[in-house]
Amino acid sequence: MSEHPSKDIIGTKGAELKGKRIVLCITGSVAAAESPEIARTLMRHGAEVFAVMSTMAQKIIHPYLMEWATGNDVITDLTGKIEHVALAGMHPQKADLILVAPATANTISKVACGIDDTTVTSVVSTAFGSNIPIIIVPAMHESMYNHPILKENISKLKALGVGFVGPRIEEGKAKIAKTEEIVDDVIRKLESKRDFSDLRILITAGPTVEHIDPIRVITNRSSGKMGVALAEEALSRGAEVTLVYGLGAAIPPAGVNVVPVETTTEMYDAVVSELKSKKYDVVIAAAAAADWMVEKPFPYKVSTHKLDKLELRLKPTQKIIDEVKKVSPATFLVAFRAEHKLSKDKLIENAYGRLLDAKADLIVVNDVAQKDAGFGTETNEVFIVDKKKKVVHVPLTSKREAARKILDAVKGRIKQK
Repeated sequence: MSEHPSKDIIGTKGAELKGKRIVLCITGSVAAAESPEIARTLMRHGAEVFAVMSTMAQKIIHPYLMEWATGNDVITDLTGKIEHVALAGMHPQKADLILVAPATANTISKVACGIDDTTVTSVVSTAFGSNIPIIIVPAMHESMYNHPILKENISKLKALGVGFVGPRIEEGKAKIAKTEEIVDDVIRKLESKRDFSDLRILITAGPTVEHIDPIRVITNRSSGKMGVALAEEALSRGAEVTLVYGLGAAIPPAGVNVVPVETTTEMYDAVVSELKSKKYDVVIAAAAAADWMVEKPFPYKVSTHKLDKLELRLKPTQKIIDEVKKVSPATFLVAFRAEHKLSKDKLIENAYGRLLDAKADLIVVNDVAQKDAGFGTETNEVFIVDKKKKVVHVPLTSKREAARKILDAVKGRIKQK
């Protein structure tokens, strides 16, 4: 019998995934309706796709649909053929990547706890043991996504190297990411090109704090997600990455050398120490370091009892990006700047002025007043400005995709130097 006619589309859009075997695991979310299109798009970029469906997924869409979509038999039960091992065991024909799309809260938490009681969880568990890359694409109601235990389990899986795409928070739901975003993430994960493999990169990320007293601090709402996304992207492209990290909520990826700091002075000292002790090709100053510090912090907790007001004298903190070129003139410096409610022209003008002051090579600027592009969000919209005032606009996208665009700009300009 000839090859399934559904496979005629393989490679029609590109060869980025040529020769790659991808297992698409589908769980019982209504977003399973998107799974056929995800499979077909992966195939159009060259992949061979094998579908695995949980029992609940089969109540949303029929396995025949996924058989048509992929041109391969669909795994709906584990039998004597030990299908989970056949797909994800330690052997030459094992899958190149496991994609769980959509992933319910139930499945995510089971995976995080090592529970194997469905076809999907058994395949993912086997993939962990075989060191196969795993990407999870959540889809559920927003209230479920906000469950603190689920958040904890997602953080646990991220710390183990599992990639996550999305979700999109819309209409009270944590909707599955767009197909293009999912496929782009798969392509990046499996791309053989590692164009930063000869580079050492220092990234600052997260907020810093300045003490009022031993308990109270001055800080900002930065989560560290943008800096961590940059670290993830640089690492995936082969760079040796050091992350000087403030008190951010995002989890740094495994494989990154993390230097934890708390205050702006500690971050300043850590950056200078790193630059003096090692040769760094690139510094990306993505941290939201506190701009002001208390001139004389109280050595004791200030009691609010019987106090009508508390007056503090503030002084500027040390500017980390102003020191980079003084310590390491040859290092390619990417500065970051956050603005609030400015026009595009003013945004770029202010950023360019700061680039010149710091003698930076690039500056990335965003308006944190914009919806979904400020502190703590999963997405960002940025403008990348270089020394010639050339501007690259990155429209609202995931912070990982924004990181990819920023590093593309860095790579292109390093080659020009």
